[in-house]
Amino acid sequence: MKGERARDRSVLEVTGEDRLDFLKGLVSRDVLPPGEGLAYAALLTPQGKYICDFLMWQEADRVLIDVASGAAARLVQRMSLYRLRAKVALAPTGLVVWRGLDAPPDGAMADPRHPALGWRFYGEEGALQEADTATDWDALRVAHLIPETDRELIADDTYILEAGFERLGGVDFRKGCYVGQEVTARMKHKTELRKGLVRVEVSGTAPPGTEITSEGKAIGRLFTQAGGQGIAWLRFDRAGGEMAAGEARLRLAE
Repeated sequence: MKGERARDRSVLEVTGEDRLDFLKGLVSRDVLPPGEGLAYAALLTPQGKYICDFLMWQEADRVLIDVASGAAARLVQRMSLYRLRAKVALAPTGLVVWRGLDAPPDGAMADPRHPALGWRFYGEEGALQEADTATDWDALRVAHLIPETDRELIADDTYILEAGFERLGGVDFRKGCYVGQEVTARMKHKTELRKGLVRVEVSGTAPPGTEITSEGKAIGRLFTQAGGQGIAWLRFDRAGGEMAAGEARLRLAE
């Protein structure tokens, strides 16, 4: 079988008899029972701001976490602050992350964020053959408005509801308390979102993070771009009509 190796991802493990309770009190949704697949979740600050997002799944004696490599140390450091007397340990593994859109290999799991993201498989080095062609994952993300770690999702800044986590299955409002839960629940039930990620039509290009303006006023930022579209964070009350991001011109996508 063939797949694309996700070289920018790392796999961590959480072990110890308290691992499930430890994670339950920390992250935005619960890990699924063994054999039921991947869960998408985030770790937040007490103020409800994003720290890191990841995919997690449960095996018999551990929970494994698929996280952006550049954010792995941040995730371990923040989780370790909450370990206290809990009987848990966090460590890297030697597992490799593979992904693809064609027929999945045995043991692969569907990406829970969106069907367009296909499957993910975790195994040792050489478990699969490298695919002959590479998928434009950024184009898929833009087409389906799926944010990425440290691109649209900015540590200590992003609110996960503004980033679409409810639509992506990354937050569970029925689970018990977790760090940042109070702010997230208040945003869900007591306020109307006034800002968030949207897809825009882009004429030209601009560096990711470029400020978006309308009638001379700053209204957001432009992030990943592909195929004449992009993911933008915008103030909804000021979005519309023609907008600019540097030399690029933007309009809300249909």
